[in-house]
Amino acid sequence: QVQFVESGGGLVQPGGSLRLSCAASGIIFSFYGMAWHRQVPGKQRELVASILRGNTRYAESVTGRFTISRDNAKNTLYLQMNSLKPEDTAVYYCNTYPTTRDIWGQGTQVTVSS
Repeated sequence: QVQFVESGGGLVQPGGSLRLSCAASGIIFSFYGMAWHRQVPGKQRELVASILRGNTRYAESVTGRFTISRDNAKNTLYLQMNSLKPEDTAVYYCNTYPTTRDIWGQGTQVTVSS
């Protein structure tokens, strides 16, 4: 049973930082690329960052501010988010990359507001 459990979100002021975590189970974690996505109500889910065979990719909107990483021993994916902006407000989800399963966790809410 594939499961993703996101955590680490919260309320932060503009310019602040958060670190998101994604605990994966039901897969051989090290065999898969992984990615973070985010979604705002009424808008499509957006690919934020991916990590595949050591290669990282970022959406232009977050390049230089976010860093994706993973700890295969812990089956955990991370997203370090710095210099947060109000437009980063969204629910953040993780999944394998490329996304071959329409299986999503509950996500973790990130709200950037003064």
